[in-house]
Amino acid sequence: MIRRPGTSAEAKSARPPAVPHNPRRCTGTVLIGLLLTSAAMAGCGYRAGGPYRSDIRTVYVDMTGSKEFRRDLEFMLTEALKKRINTDTPYRLAPREKADTILVAEVLEERQAAMAPDFRSRQPREKTLTLAVRVQWKDVRTGRILVDHPALLQAVDYLIPTGETERLAQERAIDRLAGRIVALMYEDW
Repeated sequence: MIRRPGTSAEAKSARPPAVPHNPRRCTGTVLIGLLLTSAAMAGCGYRAGGPYRSDIRTVYVDMTGSKEFRRDLEFMLTEALKKRINTDTPYRLAPREKADTILVAEVLEERQAAMAPDFRSRQPREKTLTLAVRVQWKDVRTGRILVDHPALLQAVDYLIPTGETERLAQERAIDRLAGRIVALMYEDW
């Protein structure tokens, strides 16, 4: 005869007595658990609704200005900002007359630095492109300045021997700048 553990009378008598089910006790435990979870989440910086301002619905992206003699940087930045706002935020793009806010940017400067010269040709193998941009975001309903950055810098490295060009570095820097500018549109904590 094979004996299974826990089937004998001694094993059954060793178990603790069953606690009767009390629905009020279960509801209270669940309620306390929910309260502790929500308190912990609030303390960690979590909140419902996302990081963007709920009082703003529309944004007008003004044509980016430029103090730089290099062409097309202002057009590239304007388009990158519009694309990022459409894909990364709950805001909608609107004409100037109907927008809640206006985003204004200006390319201040593009600089390049050559690094790591090739020992044979004495030409640089790696370059760094740095863009400086001024950004302002204004609520046109109240006149309040929401974001004001006099100089936002973005540097990008590129390798000439691998075929990377200055234009590719500009595109990368502008895409990263657009992402950083949209991140500035988060609501103040």
